[in-house]
Amino acid sequence: MTAARTARRLVDAAVERLSAVKRSLYRGGRPGTLMRWWNRIDTALYSAGVLVPAQTAVLEVRGRRTGQVAAVPVAVADLGDEEYLVSMLGPEANWVRNVEAAGGDAVLRRHGRDIRVHLEPVPVGERAPILRRYVAVAPGARPHLGLKPSAPLAAFARIAADHPVFRIRERGRPAGA
Repeated sequence: MTAARTARRLVDAAVERLSAVKRSLYRGGRPGTLMRWWNRIDTALYSAGVLVPAQTAVLEVRGRRTGQVAAVPVAVADLGDEEYLVSMLGPEANWVRNVEAAGGDAVLRRHGRDIRVHLEPVPVGERAPILRRYVAVAPGARPHLGLKPSAPLAAFARIAADHPVFRIRERGRPAGA
């Protein structure tokens, strides 16, 4: 075995261990205490425009139970001329359920401005290329989807039903505009 192959196996093993740790921070598909705090810090930083990666935003949506606005940091996947939000934790994630209860209406805080948006569910059959792009722009989501951006599109098609995807439309702006 070559030194390069040995090094690659060691890196792969380390990545798998880190992925297991990341998944454990979201037991039961919900963020644990540490991740709730981490998400609050990300939300504050993203909202303030501090240390903001290009593909990040803060999603604000009215809570389905409390009626209060809930804010969560999200990664925005761009594909072609459109942008999407993906739930790495699946259909039971609170933000997904809140978006559904709000009829898709929400606010995205990006690059220092609030944008009123309507989030349209993407049919399962159209999700695979979006999921591939999502894992490319949101490496922290890879442990939850279990795939790398280099995985075949068919692999993303197999997990598409488990990860809701929403097309982002600015409210008041027609599709394709």
